[in-house]
Amino acid sequence: MNREFTPKLLSVLREGVSKQQLSKDILSGIIVGIVALPLAIAFAIASGVSPEKGLITAIVAGLAISTFGGSRVQIGGPTGAFIVIVYGIVVEYGVEGLTVATFLAGFLIMLMGFLRLGRLLKYFPYTLITGFTTGIAVIIFSSQIKDLLGLEMEAVPAPFIDKWAAYAGHLSSFNPYALGIGLVTILITLYFPKVTTRVPGSLIAILVATWAVYYFQLPVDTIATRFGDIPQSIPKPQFYRVDLDTVRNLLQPALAIALLGGIESLLSAVVADGMTGGRHRSNMELVAQGAANILSSMFGGIPATGAIARTATNIKNGGRTPIAGIVHALTLLLIMLVAAPLAKHIPLACLAGILVVVAYNMSELHAFFGIFKTNRYDIAVLLSTFLLTVVFDLVIAIEIGMVMAAFLFMKRMADATELGQLFLSEGSNGEEHMFEQELPSIPREVLMYEINGPLFFGAAQKFSDTLKNVIGDHHRILLLRMRNVPIIDATGMQRLKEVIHFLRSRQMEVVLSGVSPVIREQLLRSEIIEDAYIQESVEDALVFIRNRLASP
Repeated sequence: MNREFTPKLLSVLREGVSKQQLSKDILSGIIVGIVALPLAIAFAIASGVSPEKGLITAIVAGLAISTFGGSRVQIGGPTGAFIVIVYGIVVEYGVEGLTVATFLAGFLIMLMGFLRLGRLLKYFPYTLITGFTTGIAVIIFSSQIKDLLGLEMEAVPAPFIDKWAAYAGHLSSFNPYALGIGLVTILITLYFPKVTTRVPGSLIAILVATWAVYYFQLPVDTIATRFGDIPQSIPKPQFYRVDLDTVRNLLQPALAIALLGGIESLLSAVVADGMTGGRHRSNMELVAQGAANILSSMFGGIPATGAIARTATNIKNGGRTPIAGIVHALTLLLIMLVAAPLAKHIPLACLAGILVVVAYNMSELHAFFGIFKTNRYDIAVLLSTFLLTVVFDLVIAIEIGMVMAAFLFMKRMADATELGQLFLSEGSNGEEHMFEQELPSIPREVLMYEINGPLFFGAAQKFSDTLKNVIGDHHRILLLRMRNVPIIDATGMQRLKEVIHFLRSRQMEVVLSGVSPVIREQLLRSEIIEDAYIQESVEDALVFIRNRLASP
């Protein structure tokens, strides 16, 4: 079997797991399962679906990701990043449309894995990821204001501006008990880890808030008052017949789920590698993520991906094999079978408080504002992606952000591809002295330039214009040093051809040095310059040039 597409679980079982590590994995899996419980419920409710769908996703998808994934420690399930997309799909297409879109997205993610696109997804620009991640955090926060303040209003509008306008119109229904529960939840979630990290603060907050509401009969909404009882079983799988019209209608939301799911899962795997020193198999991870989303949709779940926070919790508690992730899913299943009747009493303001903390952690404000210390290009991509995510749509933000990042990358590459003049001034004897000490002086008739960086279409015109503007009347030969040119594309080749033609029309010759074998072959194959005018090193080029100048 191709090692690239071998699940990490299979590799781990072949290597063997010690009893000591097995006990650590089991304990870590139980802890992560407890951590995942409130998050799975909260993410489902914030996404506009019933709470059990979050639990089903964490169980079914989490089990599949750990069993078939390419990471040793990845924990899968519903995440905050999907709230924006899922809520929008539910509003426009309904829960059934979401289920089918998730089903389609699973196949798209698997296809990305089989096409070996895993490594490409990891190279999304940092500013782009930070921009839409912070934007998602702002949207998550804004989506929780209704439950956090206990506002009495119908469905919250999906658009950001409309949402806050609706909140403003219903402030008169503000519930101080809900706000109190939400604030206490936030404080416990943030500060309880200072007491102990063995028990998640969110779980303590839920226990405290649920007890307070039940004991004092506080007038706040709970899961039961809005959604009724939480089922205590996993539904039977359902298979979907997807026709061309369905694909056409749901392709865009499916692509959004697939793209975000792929990016989020690989980011989580990269973070996990940094914490453990391991190396995940990105394409196998995508295949597993795709399968997990297919299975999740068949059991009535929502989109799933790698969860960075839960993966980090797994690592910190000693989990080092996929067994921990499997135990996490089984723990959630046991809780659902046994404790579902108790979970229905959880106040929604408490879940809103937990999601406010999730949004805060997800925003990475230090990274967001840290980019403002860089250059204006990075800031432009960051703010554009952030604002487009918040005001319009995550898919539009990623699309436009990638286009901007691509153009700015080209601009930077063009700036980096500098034609550095290798002499500074003329000496007392009239000869020009090279800037780099290893080179001997060259005749006055020779102009030497060096290209630093790839000669691609973004830099080719700059290359051509610069040379045409600096050639002096006394120059007879241009020595072009290309030792730092790794690639040259078709446009670069064309511009180089034009420069050579232009200079030869002015009775000047062009000599190249330090050309890589690949580029040399390209130049000769395109008949841009003769082989004799391509020299191995700058020293050889200078010898060749002196002979040319000495000849009549």
